[in-house]
Formats: sequence, structure tokens, C-alpha cells
Amino acid sequence: MIAPLLALAPASISWSPKVALVMIVCNVIAIAIGKATIKHQNVGLKLPNSAMFGGMSHGAMLGSLSFGHLLGMGAILGLATRGVV
Repeated sequence: MIAPLLALAPASISWSPKVALVMIVCNVIAIAIGKATIKHQNVGLKLPNSAMFGGMSHGAMLGSLSFGHLLGMGAILGLATRGVV
């Protein structure tokens, strides 16, 4: 019963510098979105070098980077389907 569903799953993508570049760009975009939209971005634990991350706290950065990885996963899978990556 599950075998036909597994046949629909796309093949996994092997790591390459293009894949890494797409993930880095998506994480930078997510940090910019987080910086612009998180209301209380400096509440909680501070990062060691807050100037490097725009003054965001640990929780805000963790949330932004989690969102960036979701964006990156979607972008990588979409670009791989199109044959770009």
C-alpha cells in the first residue's frame, strides 16, 4: 500500500557547493525577515557577538534560522526539480 507512494517521492539531492549557497542565501533572507518582523527580538539570552547578528537574542536567531532552513529546503527541492541545482 505504501510502495506506490514511495515511487512518487523525489530522489534525494547530493550535497554540492550550489546547494550550500542556496541554503546560505535563504538563511540570510530569513535573518532579514526576522529582524524586520520579530517584535521583541532582544529579549532573552544574548548571543556572544550581538553586533554580528543585528542585536537579536538567542531565541530570535534560532527562530529565524529555523525559518531559513525551511525556506532553503523548499528552494533546494524546487530548484532540483527544475534541474538548476
